[in-house]
Amino acid sequence: MTTHAGYKGPADCPAVIPVFPLPGALLLPRGQMPLNIFEPRYLAMIDDAIRGERIIGMIQPDAEGGGPPMAPRLYRVGCAGRITQFAETGDGRYLISLTGVARFRVESELATTTAYRRCQVSYDAFLKDFEPRAGEEGVDREGVLKALRDFVDSNDLKVDWAGIEEAPNEALVNALCMMSPFGVREKQAMLEAPDLKTRAEVLIAVTEMELVRSSGSEPTLQ
Repeated sequence: MTTHAGYKGPADCPAVIPVFPLPGALLLPRGQMPLNIFEPRYLAMIDDAIRGERIIGMIQPDAEGGGPPMAPRLYRVGCAGRITQFAETGDGRYLISLTGVARFRVESELATTTAYRRCQVSYDAFLKDFEPRAGEEGVDREGVLKALRDFVDSNDLKVDWAGIEEAPNEALVNALCMMSPFGVREKQAMLEAPDLKTRAEVLIAVTEMELVRSSGSEPTLQ
C-alpha cells in the first residue's frame, strides 16, 4: 500500500516545497484538509503547485519565535499535502482540498523571488507516515472515545457516532486531532508525536486538561 499517488517514501517526495503558514491548521498523513485561498501570494502558490507536483507544506508559525508579521518564524515540523480537489469561485478564490502525505522537518528556508515562502525539507524522521494504519494496534481506542464523549457532553455537541465507531484507529485519531479546537502548541504537540499511539495519548491528555479548565475545577492528585 502507498500513502497517496505513489508516495512510498521520502525519495518520492519533493525536497523543496512551498509552505503555507497557518496557525491552528493541522494536517496529518492521509487526512483531508479543505482550504479557502484568497490572498494573492497564496493564489500564486496554488497556481505554481498545480503546474508542478501539487504539493504544499502546511506548517504553523511560531508566535514566540519572532520574525516580521508577514514572515514569522516557523515551527520546524509540518506536513506535506497534495492538492486532490480544486475549484475556482466567481470572485477569484480557490477552494482546494489537501490530502496529507507525510510530515517533514524544515532544513532551511530558501531565498526566493516568489511572494510565498519555500523550504528545503526532509521526511527521513517520519518514515512510518508512509505506511497506512501503522501503529493502530497500540492506540487506546476506548480512552480516545471516552475523552471525545466527555468533551461532546461538556460542550453540548452533536457527532456522528455511527461513523466514529466504524472508523479505523488511524482515521479516528487523526481526524479528531485535525478537527480539535485546541491551540497552536497543542496542535503542534499532536503533529510532532512520534507515532499514532503517542498522538492519541496527547489528544486524550489535552482534552482532559481542557475539560478541567472549562469546568473551573482543579485536578486532583491520585
